[in-house]
Amino acid sequence: MLEPHDRLPDPPRTDPVFDDDFSRDVDPARWIAHYLPHWSVPERSAARYSTRPEGLELRIDEDQLDWRPEDAPLRVSNLQTGVFAGPLGSARGTHRHRPDGLVVRTETPTRVMFAPDRGRIDLTVSASTDRACMLAAWLVGTEHSSPDDSSEICVFEIDADAVGESSRARSGIKAHHDRRLRTDMAEVVLPFDASRPHTWTVIWGEGKTIIGCEGRVLRRVAQAPDYPMILLIDLFEIGPAGGTYPKTATIHRVRAWDH
Repeated sequence: MLEPHDRLPDPPRTDPVFDDDFSRDVDPARWIAHYLPHWSVPERSAARYSTRPEGLELRIDEDQLDWRPEDAPLRVSNLQTGVFAGPLGSARGTHRHRPDGLVVRTETPTRVMFAPDRGRIDLTVSASTDRACMLAAWLVGTEHSSPDDSSEICVFEIDADAVGESSRARSGIKAHHDRRLRTDMAEVVLPFDASRPHTWTVIWGEGKTIIGCEGRVLRRVAQAPDYPMILLIDLFEIGPAGGTYPKTATIHRVRAWDH
């Protein structure tokens, strides 16, 4: 149980530098509605989504293709706030999720629309309860200045089968190819049904990362990336297709503050 002294601090100012409730659909000046498009092709990386009064509903549809044949079965609908890729056929690009064999398949111009190197982000979401799904939010290094700038702050990963009267999530830091950091992930318990709207917070900078939910601190990690990080919010279907479609999760609002 979280104690009162584990409350998150208030945002540093009233006005955030980034605020989106998706009431005007997906703003292309803020979001790329593809999942790491450089490692795949557009018909596989494109997000499926619907706008709702309560926010943006990410979908996995029955006819949706696997993101990459090599990673199948894996389907995903994702929004991200930037992208970097090297030339076609190269191994340069944001979020090298595999240790080898990745090449740029789609020429993708560099776009760094929102990529803070520190600050605070609040994300209000409702997780999926659909079979084999996972809702996740990550900050990942752009790598446009250096391939070493590749770590990830995993704000949350919520598997559908971990959602109930109390829910579980994974949270922390993944070093990936950044040898300056170490991977530090842990499971956290949420004393509520994560399929209902709830707000996650990440605060990072000056060598420390705080991750919390619903105003309470869940994790304090004594390390933090200090280079530009883009935000990704995604709904995955992991495993063979099955169950009822569409499978969904909702992003209600995203707000961010700099230091």
